[in-house]
Amino acid sequence: MSSTRATALSDDFVYLITHEFYPVRGGIATFTEEIAKAGAGLGYDMEVWAQSARAAPEKPWPFRLRRLPLKGTHSLWCQFQLAWELVKARRQLRQATVYLPEPGPMLAMMLLQYFGAFRPKRLVLTFHGSEIIKFARSPLRRKLVRRLICRADRVSTLSNYTQELLLTHFPEAADKIFLTPGAVRSDFAVLPPRRSRSGKKIVVLTVGRLHPRKGHLVTLRALQLLPAEVSARVEYWIVGGQSKGNYEETLRAAAAARPELKVRFFGNLPDAELSDIYDRSDIFAMTSVHQESSVEGFGLVYLEAAAHGIPVVAHDVGGVSDAVFDGTTGLLVPPDRPAQLAAAFEKLIHDENLRRTLGDAGRKWAARNSWKKSAEALFGATEGVA
Repeated sequence: MSSTRATALSDDFVYLITHEFYPVRGGIATFTEEIAKAGAGLGYDMEVWAQSARAAPEKPWPFRLRRLPLKGTHSLWCQFQLAWELVKARRQLRQATVYLPEPGPMLAMMLLQYFGAFRPKRLVLTFHGSEIIKFARSPLRRKLVRRLICRADRVSTLSNYTQELLLTHFPEAADKIFLTPGAVRSDFAVLPPRRSRSGKKIVVLTVGRLHPRKGHLVTLRALQLLPAEVSARVEYWIVGGQSKGNYEETLRAAAAARPELKVRFFGNLPDAELSDIYDRSDIFAMTSVHQESSVEGFGLVYLEAAAHGIPVVAHDVGGVSDAVFDGTTGLLVPPDRPAQLAAAFEKLIHDENLRRTLGDAGRKWAARNSWKKSAEALFGATEGVA
């Protein structure tokens, strides 16, 4: 990557345009919200343009928020709707930094980049992982993304894995790419030391949308491989909604087939209740797997678990190793090794001291990144590129 000094983006006005923002939940939505907060905290005049959200009460944001009259999908109609909104605001956008933190608005910008009358003064892009593969597989989109990257002033990714993935498919980004790793959500960035739990059961927790790529079924089957006397000591808690297809039904059927392992489904929980669930858990598991063009680019939820002092068990895929320090904050297992995965769980179930050691290290590990530093890399002066 380039090691030359990057100059600061000269204007204080930043328009962050996204399809994934509160009340949408997930890693990209969290990243978008936290970068907007950090940018405002650095003194930038931030305005977030986000998808409509009629039912959700707004928070007291430290930046301006404009809700757009669109659902925020990747459909062609939604792309045209967003493109029209951008065209209508072209005069103000030409004098500012436009930041596209996820693929939805990039698709709209691809439609506009050939029109000289619409060109923001500065363009900043962030890639997360799966969209890189999807863009690269389409000859037309590959051409459009290459041109978009060439027009961008800065390009960022959250992990070393995603950075290498982007450079493999789009080497045009080499002289402008930065790492902007995720951090712990600002609403619980500082946590007290973890208290000892006196529960009789060892709770294994997964937090994430119910999608096959998140590996709930892999974790469940690994726990079901444990000896009967071990699984009798365990409960598996699943927090998350937005099920992909009939995946939740598949999970419930698999759980019912081995009732000796208790499995609890909590659905979506608000952040205040989720914090309590973390505190009542002993091991965090998200054994993500690669599926076609869908990859785990980083995983902010691993940092959230670590911030609560919980050791992590995960697959060593994608950018997970940037979020979980193997042998220090958790245990990374190669994918498609169910016996090895079960052994990792059994090791932590039997060894309370190891759980405490990994959890204590995780709290320090989770604090190593900051949203402020990532926002500075995106919008401010920086000594070099990661």
